[in-house]
Amino acid sequence: MRVLSGIQPSGSLHLGNFFGMMKKMIENQDKSELFVFIANLHAMTSVYNGKNLANGTIEAAIDFMALGIDPEKSVFWVQSEVPEVNELTWYLSNTTPVGLLERSHSYKDKIAKGIAPNAGLFFYPVLMAADILLYQSDRVPVGKDQKQHLEITRDIAIKFNNTYGEVFTIPEAEIDENVATVPGIDGQKMSKSYGNTIDIFSEKNEMKKKIMSIVTDSTPVEEPKDPGKCNVFALYKLFAAPDAITDMEDKYRKGGLGYGAVKKELLELVWNYFTPYRERRHELMNNKAEVRKILLAGADKARYHAVKTIRKVRKKVGSQYFKD
Repeated sequence: MRVLSGIQPSGSLHLGNFFGMMKKMIENQDKSELFVFIANLHAMTSVYNGKNLANGTIEAAIDFMALGIDPEKSVFWVQSEVPEVNELTWYLSNTTPVGLLERSHSYKDKIAKGIAPNAGLFFYPVLMAADILLYQSDRVPVGKDQKQHLEITRDIAIKFNNTYGEVFTIPEAEIDENVATVPGIDGQKMSKSYGNTIDIFSEKNEMKKKIMSIVTDSTPVEEPKDPGKCNVFALYKLFAAPDAITDMEDKYRKGGLGYGAVKKELLELVWNYFTPYRERRHELMNNKAEVRKILLAGADKARYHAVKTIRKVRKKVGSQYFKD
C-alpha cells in the first residue's frame, strides 16, 4: 500500500503538524510504501519572499528528518523538483468543476480571516489532487480539517477517469480521530495561519511563553473543572502516560488544581519529549549540503513514478500526439 502526504515549509513546525500528520507518517515507514514531500509550491499561497521560501524548504526537510523520516525507508523529496506535478495540475483543472472548488471550506475560511483571494489559493485543491494522484497513492494521512480536500481529490480523480478512462487510483483518507485536530493556544485548531502554534524546536523560554498563554476559563483554583473542555488538558493527553492522564483527570474533577500548575507540567513533558529530536536537528543543520543531496536523490525516485503516470495521462488527453 502506498501512503503519501506532505507539509508546507511556510513556518516552523508545531505540535499540530507533528500529531496531525507527521507522527502517523513516520510510523508508516515500517508498514507501507511511504512517499513524503516538502510542499513548497503550496507554500507560495502564503510565502511571498523567495529567500524565505528557499530557506524554509531546506529547514522543513531537516525538521522532517530530525523527527524520524528515513530517506532509506521512504521516498522523500521537494515538490517543485518534480515538474510533472504542474503539468498534471493543468490537465486536472480542465475537468474540475468550479463549483467543487468554490465549496472548499479551507478557501472560504482563509478569505474570511482576511487572506487575499488569488487564483493560487483557489486552485490549491487541484494542486493537492495532482500531488496525490501523480503517485497513484492509496492512502493519505490528513488532519480532520483536511478531510474535505481529500474528498475533493477523490471527486477530481473520478471525474477525470469518467471523462478519459481509468488512470488514477482513488485514494482514501487516513485520519486518527484521537488527534485529528490539535488545539492551539487560543483553543482554535493549531495553525500557522492563526498564529496560535507551539513550535517544536523553539527555545525553552519561548515554548514556556506560549504554553503559559494557553487560553483557559475563569474557574477558581478550588473549584472542580472539566478536563474535557480544557485546552491545556487536550495537549497534556498527547504527551502523558495513561496513568498520568487518569490521575490528572481526577485532580481536575476534585478541585484545588490551578491551570498554571498543569501548564508547567505540560511544558516539561513537551520539552523532554523532543530533546533527542533537537539534538538530531542540530547535527543536520550543520550538514545542509548532505541534506540537499538526499532530497535530490529522493526527487529522482519520485519522478520515476511521476513520469509513468503522466505518460498515461498525456495519451488519454491527447497531448502526446505521436506514438512511442
